[in-house]
Amino acid sequence: MNNTLVVVGASYAGVQLAASARELGFDGRIVLLGDEPDAPYQRPPLSKGFLTGSFAETRLPLRSQAFFDEEKIEWMPSTRATHIDRERREIELHDGSRIAYRHLALTTGARVRKLDCPGATLGAVHYLRDLRDARRLAQTARTTRRAVVIGGGYIGLEAAASLRQQGLDVTVVETEPRLLARVASPWLSGFMLRAHMEHGVVFEFGRKVVALHDADGSVSVELDDGRRHVCDLVVVGIGVIPNTELAADCGLNVAGGVMVDACARTSDPSIVAAGDCASFVPHWAPPGASACRVESVQNANDMAKTAAATIVGRPEAYRALPWFWSDQYDLKLQMAGVNAGFTDYAMRGSVEDKRFSLFYFRDDKLIAVDSVNRPQDHMFARKVLANGARVSPEAVRDPAFDLKALASSDVHAVRGVAQ
Repeated sequence: MNNTLVVVGASYAGVQLAASARELGFDGRIVLLGDEPDAPYQRPPLSKGFLTGSFAETRLPLRSQAFFDEEKIEWMPSTRATHIDRERREIELHDGSRIAYRHLALTTGARVRKLDCPGATLGAVHYLRDLRDARRLAQTARTTRRAVVIGGGYIGLEAAASLRQQGLDVTVVETEPRLLARVASPWLSGFMLRAHMEHGVVFEFGRKVVALHDADGSVSVELDDGRRHVCDLVVVGIGVIPNTELAADCGLNVAGGVMVDACARTSDPSIVAAGDCASFVPHWAPPGASACRVESVQNANDMAKTAAATIVGRPEAYRALPWFWSDQYDLKLQMAGVNAGFTDYAMRGSVEDKRFSLFYFRDDKLIAVDSVNRPQDHMFARKVLANGARVSPEAVRDPAFDLKALASSDVHAVRGVAQ
């Protein structure tokens, strides 16, 4: 009987899923398909240390070839899956060959959202999703002076910080009225704006790029109010699109992502999905919430573990707490939980000293914490959010309140609980 697990996508989720399946006792054949020529690698450094030169390319690989050999995981680089035959349980590859599977895992990730305007294909336009993008941008940045970054999300801001640290003049164009509008509170947005402005970054809010023009070797970035910014390179960071075509073409349920249940199962019980491509209703969402995707390394790894457990016949509901991080200049941002729908907040630390944490509450329940240069708060917050201990905003605002004790407490066991 065929006992092959085929994993489509060789980034965080794919590598973790294959490794976890082995760890949990899967003894069949494991095939890991990657459409890039490079060994699976870390992506977060690409917009940070790799771009500035402080993070060497030799440090990027997620796992060594020795690991794949030892675990008998067949990693196939430069291999693209083109079709899933669910009836025959076969996956077709770009060269026409087929692999039969018993279990199939979709960890296809996401691709960059492309700029859609005249001039968007000029050679000076850069994206930052894979290693090839990062190599090209790093090389270009070493020989240029001026950059325009389109998009004020985390990728755009990390790129802006990295380019500014290399001495480039940087302008950020953002359609929203503030930075990080989808993911951060106004207080954190304001702090990050001031931090970037202190480093000399210029911002254009509420503006849309309508065209890029070749200007004698430079690029003229035209805004919707008619003004133009001349630069040497353009970095586009306007979000990503989940790679769901393979799933949709074979009839799986797709809605904003590959739909999965709490155990990472798709609408076909022999197929699981995890990571940036997967859409699910998270346990931490408010009642009645719609399915969503979570784009983070943590989610990719933890959901992959859930999917692997399902494959080996030990399904458990995905209950991991989402957390994220971002490094910009001398600032380490760490986020635990999701602050959507918060109704109150409390702060600890000092904004002036660039060491503070923002605690977000919904209906007197702590739902998320954003920390800047306070890693101890972040670690404690993750424990508090995981153990369900309740605490009031008033208690958090008290400098004498022992957050460490709350992190290790039983639910409702510490003073200052919200009743």
